[in-house]
Amino acid sequence: MTTVNADSFAHIAETRALHPERIAELAAQRQQPTGLVGSTGRLLLVAADHPARGALRAGDDALAMGDREGLLGRLVRALARPGVDGVLGTADIIEDLLLLGALEGKVVIGSMNRGGLAGTVFEIDDRFTGYNATAIAASGYQGGKMLFRIDPDDHATPATMQACANAIDELASRHVMAMIEPFISRREADGRIRNDLSTDAVIRSATVAAGLASTSAHTWLKLPVVDNMEAVLAATTLPVVLLGGEVSADQSSQFAAWSKALASPSVRGMVVGRSLLYPPDGDVEAAVDATVEMM
Repeated sequence: MTTVNADSFAHIAETRALHPERIAELAAQRQQPTGLVGSTGRLLLVAADHPARGALRAGDDALAMGDREGLLGRLVRALARPGVDGVLGTADIIEDLLLLGALEGKVVIGSMNRGGLAGTVFEIDDRFTGYNATAIAASGYQGGKMLFRIDPDDHATPATMQACANAIDELASRHVMAMIEPFISRREADGRIRNDLSTDAVIRSATVAAGLASTSAHTWLKLPVVDNMEAVLAATTLPVVLLGGEVSADQSSQFAAWSKALASPSVRGMVVGRSLLYPPDGDVEAAVDATVEMM
């Protein structure tokens, strides 16, 4: 399926209400991917786990990702493009895509900790309220992703750190990828938490994340693209996927930064969400194709 319309949206709702068992059946029957790389030799995932954290903004539209039919339509269009290997999402979105038949042969990464809701006083206390390792492995998915924010001034950081370490061990015991997205983060005067994207901060967060748990054999890092990416990539031997980040008004400059980082053999792929799903010109296919060409 390459489009989502009112009829297909209604079909999802009806199946969920009357035949919820179909979700597990479709997961069990799903054609598995051949590995963690596709035709480009690298992994390109579309990310759609933002809504479960209450982060719905894309560009100037504060509620863009709150339109589920529109979001699913963009996801299906992106996943249908050559070179797109899979999706990263929460259970509700992944199950919608299963019901749409959009995940055959695709890499699926389940998003695990979504408890640190955007804009809340407890945002750093990032509880594991999404997927767990047992469910990811049982569904035949390829990995679990976790956000790991280190706030030097927030006592909730160690609890999140411990939970991430436990999740990595649980995934590794099932030979499933653990994808960690680390940041040094601070709550600013306006009450919002912002990630420190300086080179020093990204290196520091990456090295802490890489040392979590009793093994790093199945750990990948999801890192933002910053000015001195060479220094960041020199800080770890773990596989790295690049974080696409926010929608940029200057998409050509954004693509140039991604292209430069992709030149490193340490970079095994990209995970891009809103930049592909909500490009400034609205052309999802063109944004996806340009990214695939870079890879």
